[in-house]
Amino acid sequence: MARKHLLANIGVQPTKPTDPIQKGDSRVEYARRGASRSMMQSLDDLAENSMRVLEGDVVVSLDPETLDPSPYQDRIGEDPVKDQELLEAIKEAGQHQPVLVRPNPSNSARHIIVFGHRRVRIAKRLGQKVRAVIRPLEEIAHVIAQGQENSARHDLSFIEKSLYARRLQESGIDKGTIKSALTVDDTLLSRMLSVAEAIPGPVLDSLGAAKGVGRDRWEDLKKIVQVPAKSARALELIQSDAFAQLEEGDRFGFLIERLKASGTKNPKKQPSAEKAWSLSGDAVKVSTKDSGKAFTLAVKSKDASQFGAYLSKRLERLYLEFQENGEEGSD
Repeated sequence: MARKHLLANIGVQPTKPTDPIQKGDSRVEYARRGASRSMMQSLDDLAENSMRVLEGDVVVSLDPETLDPSPYQDRIGEDPVKDQELLEAIKEAGQHQPVLVRPNPSNSARHIIVFGHRRVRIAKRLGQKVRAVIRPLEEIAHVIAQGQENSARHDLSFIEKSLYARRLQESGIDKGTIKSALTVDDTLLSRMLSVAEAIPGPVLDSLGAAKGVGRDRWEDLKKIVQVPAKSARALELIQSDAFAQLEEGDRFGFLIERLKASGTKNPKKQPSAEKAWSLSGDAVKVSTKDSGKAFTLAVKSKDASQFGAYLSKRLERLYLEFQENGEEGSD
């Protein structure tokens, strides 16, 4: 059975035949209902085939310079390879899939991109207008549309989704809406947020989108940097020349390998220095063991007990002499 979405019916046309007047009435009714109707769109279908979902909507040509990015960034950086592929495709066959925008409440002459940022970017590079559908989506409908469109395309990495979730939360979006936007459950959302919050911001920025790095490896990094010394080490590594010379896709592996390796080798224990000698011929046998932090002295003789007590009583005076003379009197 197909899953039901919060936005299941945006753009659905009447099933009964209509004449042109009735179609116009339908448009008026849509505008009157506004965002309440927007909350019923199936975003999986929207992501898989924008043209099919937008069928029946008016596609207009807009100047890409009048389009503002979504306030909820869901991607880290750009993908030059995919951008070039899309540019070549649009140059050859035109822009088949329109982008979705909504009016900018702060400026009636501008619109905010809901999804299709890459297509808008390519239109700017080509110096041409972008084909778009305009819908009066409210903030929550915007968030769900943008999040589910990208989630359904499977092209957002784990950390991009995690940072997107954190930005939405910081913007005051409730967790129910965030879960709907990313199609995740409570457990996965909690893990996403914990990763985004625990790893230092400069480290996240330096690693970029980290395509191909899944949840488990990010969880490993999160646990490692929760140790203050490791977190400080991570900040050092991302500023190193070796790190800077790596391709973005190789940086995560380099960082986590170095962090796991640093501090894992136990320092070699220095062997204890042991000495043994005799006094007064063989009447008294003395042995010492020096480990650096501890010094043990053992005395064996027929009167070892009395001699040991004698030494114990004089330890304070001997220690004072040691402090006054240092090693000078140790021979």
